[in-house]
Amino acid sequence: MVKEKYDKIDLFENYEIPKAVMTLVVPTVLACLVMVLYNMADTFFVGMINDPIQTSAVTLAAPVILAFNAVVNLAGIGCASLMSRALGSRDYDTVRKTSAFGFYFAIIAGGIFSLVCTVFKPTLLSILGATPENEIATAEYLLWTVTCGAIPSITNLVTAQIIRAEGMALHASLGTMSGCLLNIVLDPIFILPWGLNMGAAGAGCATFISNSVACLYFVILILIKGEKTMVSINPKDFRPTRAIVQDVCGVGIPSAIQNLLNVTGMTVLNNFTSAYGSEAVSAMGISHKLSLVPLYIAMGISQGVMPLIGYNYASGNRKRMKDSLLYASKISLIVMLIATAFACMFSEQIIGLFMKNPQVIMYGGAFLIGMSMAQPFLCIDFVGVGVFQACGMGRKALFFAIMRKIVLEIPALFLLNKLIPLYGLAYAQLVAEVILATIAIFELRKLFTEPANEIQK
Repeated sequence: MVKEKYDKIDLFENYEIPKAVMTLVVPTVLACLVMVLYNMADTFFVGMINDPIQTSAVTLAAPVILAFNAVVNLAGIGCASLMSRALGSRDYDTVRKTSAFGFYFAIIAGGIFSLVCTVFKPTLLSILGATPENEIATAEYLLWTVTCGAIPSITNLVTAQIIRAEGMALHASLGTMSGCLLNIVLDPIFILPWGLNMGAAGAGCATFISNSVACLYFVILILIKGEKTMVSINPKDFRPTRAIVQDVCGVGIPSAIQNLLNVTGMTVLNNFTSAYGSEAVSAMGISHKLSLVPLYIAMGISQGVMPLIGYNYASGNRKRMKDSLLYASKISLIVMLIATAFACMFSEQIIGLFMKNPQVIMYGGAFLIGMSMAQPFLCIDFVGVGVFQACGMGRKALFFAIMRKIVLEIPALFLLNKLIPLYGLAYAQLVAEVILATIAIFELRKLFTEPANEIQK
């Protein structure tokens, strides 16, 4: 136990910046990339049926799946932030209690989420923009991913965040990747005519099974580690103090609100797009999934470096914190610029890999260019929000969430759809992220130049 603690302290305090950042970031980015493949696998294999109705079902259900992340951010990011800072101040009892709180909160919240979505499914389908044409396929996909899958999906991702906060980035990534890779293997078996021929419902069933396996991996890992880890799923440690709950919620609730606003934005986008038919919805869904590739890389870098930022913030090493952030930011920005250039040059060819419908390819190519142009600015925004979450600055993270969707992106959807019907929808995120990236740079400069006691959380 002592050696394990000192090993982690050495990573956070003594490794050279590039080595420390890459040790945490590389496994996290790899896990995020596998998650992108897993997210695209549903769209890819359902697209092989060449039925826009089945593909649109996966697209229309996406906001509900995205809403899972509201709970994941509340418990996962909130607990991970507190755990990193508790490690920095050597408060190991708080680390154990916080990890147990996150694990059991995820299970309880997942059960509630599943129950509510199942009871109010007809209303939910209407809100999502489902039409009589694709309503049945959407409902079947939701049966497996939400009614059956909410608990394992949420618990899987929250536990990965908790484990990563202690410095076990590799194990966190292996657990996530095991589920994602299994999902990719199962998708064609459940979806395609030569297999079980379940269509979109088969994609949902494969997702449910794979997330359950990932959860099992994490539980076994923690039990095997025993006293060698400060991460706990022991029910006896599920005794969160008022201070723990307040701190977790102080970071987690703004992050959850940010995700719920993302769901709102996607629902508004899907409702606008559905007015143009299933081909437009399918094209938007494929384009959105493809735009997740660079986005998840940026997210992986941001989440991977969070434990290092939070630890050094709590221990008072402002220089190491700043150097870690700058190194991670450079990597993220370079990757985003390369990804944007590639997507803009080969947009229609990339869309054509997922569906051979000419109208879907035409729509999707245009959508992908618009979405890709936002990525370099989005990575700067992600880095800023990640730092605020790691340092427990929940109010700043909430400010960015409200600005992104309510003030900027959703109004831009209405305006751009009016000015440039359908095609303008893909550029709403670009408008928002240019402004937010500018604000993020300004706020981060303040963070590193003002005295610690003057920074408002």
